[in-house]
Amino acid sequence: MATPPKLSDEQRAAALAKAGAVRRARAELKAKLKMGSLSFSEIMGMAADDDVVAKMKVLAVLESLPGVGKVKARRTMEEIGIAESRRIRGLGEQQRQKLLAIFGD
Repeated sequence: MATPPKLSDEQRAAALAKAGAVRRARAELKAKLKMGSLSFSEIMGMAADDDVVAKMKVLAVLESLPGVGKVKARRTMEEIGIAESRRIRGLGEQQRQKLLAIFGD
């Protein structure tokens, strides 16, 4: 197993700050989805331009939708043929369209 790169204290602090900012941004997006102030279609549209959105896991996004729990999200992904570890950026066009047909506006 490869050893992690040697980072200076400043580099490590910058990486931790960047990771924290990304986690906060994802949590904010999921909260907006849960409240209904952001739709699934909008999230899918944002994925083309926003790296934070594109790297979110599809399962986490679906579970954040109102009325969609862990079971429904997993079952839907299984029916469409999407792996649980798939990120939004990694969706195929047909998978994206099927999700939009089910959860889009």
